[in-house]
Amino acid sequence: MPSSTPPPCVPLEPTSQPGPGLRDSFGRVIDYLRVSVTDACNLRCVYCLPARARFQPRDMLLTDEELVRLLGLFARSGFRKVRFTGGEPTLRSSLVEIVAATSRLRGIERVGLTTNGLLLGQQAGALRAAGLHSVNVSIDSLDQDRFGRITRRGDLRDVLAGIEAARAAGLQIKINCVVCRGLNDGEDIIDLARLTLVEPWQVRFIEEMPFRKSAHASAQHPVPEEQLLARLRAAFGELELLNGGRLDGEARVFRLPNARGTVGFISPVSRPFCGDCNRLRLTADGVLRMCLLRDEEIHLRMLLRGGASDQALLDQIKLAVIAKPWGHGLPDQVFPANRTMSEIGG
Repeated sequence: MPSSTPPPCVPLEPTSQPGPGLRDSFGRVIDYLRVSVTDACNLRCVYCLPARARFQPRDMLLTDEELVRLLGLFARSGFRKVRFTGGEPTLRSSLVEIVAATSRLRGIERVGLTTNGLLLGQQAGALRAAGLHSVNVSIDSLDQDRFGRITRRGDLRDVLAGIEAARAAGLQIKINCVVCRGLNDGEDIIDLARLTLVEPWQVRFIEEMPFRKSAHASAQHPVPEEQLLARLRAAFGELELLNGGRLDGEARVFRLPNARGTVGFISPVSRPFCGDCNRLRLTADGVLRMCLLRDEEIHLRMLLRGGASDQALLDQIKLAVIAKPWGHGLPDQVFPANRTMSEIGG
């Protein structure tokens, strides 16, 4: 658990202003914000959390008012897409109200959610009515036993019911699977890909990423995209590469023969996509991260509670965009060390 007292934060003065659309120093337009609304989770997935995880006290998290104020400033800065994450975002009792407030912000064109799906059956309709467009549901196995070994708790049937509720509500659906060597890199991949034969979904296979604080042992040797593709080809035949190989968000996308949906591969280790990155991340405790896999941060909560003006906060957002690095440092054995995935947001 991180210290309850963040390191002292001295606001930095931007040395230059990004161009139209908040371009970073490499010319990338940064217009996508991932927002963690809580670090708490009702699962304990082996690649994300220790079995006896502890979470931050409530007063360390951004209040609804603080969060919505910041989201308004990001919208003013040119951000167009927001995705809410956690921990598990559906554990935040005010999630529907936060989604509704965000969807009303001028300039925000799309609002998404990443969830483990356990509570989605109870919330999908209200979230859609509040303005949610899409939901990414994490399922690492369709086998209940393996699902239990990976998540350490939870019932797969609740997740599947949540997906059905999302379908009924009219939400766009994607399925996320984090591939862990020796756990779900065999038949589970085939079973999940098979869903796309009958469903218009994108099933996305995500390389396990190494976080020093909680990484599963296999994260040091992630299953590469080419190995997964070979297994799918052996099971289904040749896959069609879509979009000329251009990424859909972070995913390189293929279609199985005669499939309604697609399969995607998010491979930050074996096939980095840093050159196309357009996002910043805001943690539940109000820290702005420029890269998921680097530890540099700007503590916005401290500025908020210290009475910072809107302009001062806007300057920090612009600074974060300018300071965004080209990419992660995994090839140089530089691993994120100060937070777990749950503390950053998926």
